[in-house]
Amino acid sequence: MSEMLAEIMTAEALAAFLTLAALEIVLGIDNLMFVQIIASRCRPERQDSARRWGLILALLTRLALLFSISWVAGLVTPIADFWGFELSWRDIILGGGGLFLLVKATMEIHHSVEGGEQGGAARPHLSFTSAIVQIALLDIVFSLDSVITAVGMANHIAIMVAAVVVAMIVMLIAAAPVGRFVHNHPTVKMLCLSFLLLIGTALIAEALHFHIPKGYIYFAIAFSAGVEALNLMARRKQVRKPDSGERVV
Repeated sequence: MSEMLAEIMTAEALAAFLTLAALEIVLGIDNLMFVQIIASRCRPERQDSARRWGLILALLTRLALLFSISWVAGLVTPIADFWGFELSWRDIILGGGGLFLLVKATMEIHHSVEGGEQGGAARPHLSFTSAIVQIALLDIVFSLDSVITAVGMANHIAIMVAAVVVAMIVMLIAAAPVGRFVHNHPTVKMLCLSFLLLIGTALIAEALHFHIPKGYIYFAIAFSAGVEALNLMARRKQVRKPDSGERVV
C-alpha cells in the first residue's frame, strides 16, 4: 500500500492528474451541452434535478468503465469484417450515439424554429424518467472517449478516478449557471444544438474509421462561442443606446 502511494505521490503523477483532469473537463463539455438540452425539456421545477442526476450518471458511467478497463479494451476488437472494414462494438456504440445526436438535435432545432408557428400549441414537457434514460444512454457514448483518453494518459487507476471525479465536480458546479444562461439566450441554445450536430457527425465518422482530430472540433466550438459572445455584447449595447437617446431628447 505504501509503495502504491509512493508511486502516485510523485511530480509525474501530479502532472498526469492535472492534465487528465483538464482534458476530462474539455471532453465533458459535449456531455454537459446534451444534458442541458434534455433537461430544458422537463418541467421547470425538475430541470435542476435532471441536470444534476444526468451528470451524476455520467460520473458513475465513467467510473464503471474505468473499473472495467479490460472490457473497454475488448470493445475495439473486430467482431465482423465487411470487405476489409473491421467492425467493433466501439464502432457500433459510437455510430449509434452519433445518429441519435443528429436526430435529437435536428428535432430540437425544428421545434425551436417552427414549433411556435404551428397553431401555437405548447410543446409537451419531457418526463423526468424519459430524460434520465436518454441522458444515461448518451453518457455511455460520451464516456467511451473519456475513459479511453484516461487509460492512455495515466498508468494508475487512482489517478484516473481522481481526475474524472474532479472534472465531474466542476461540471456539476457549472451546470446550473450554464443552464440558466442557455435558457435566457435562445441563440446560445441554437448554437449548442449545432455543436451537437457537429459532435454527432464526428462520432459517426469515428465509427467509420475516419478520424477527425478533436482539436479541430473544439476549435470550431470555441470560435463559434466567441463570435456569439461578441454578438451578445453588441446586442446589449444596442439595448442601452435607445435609453440614453431618449434622455437627451
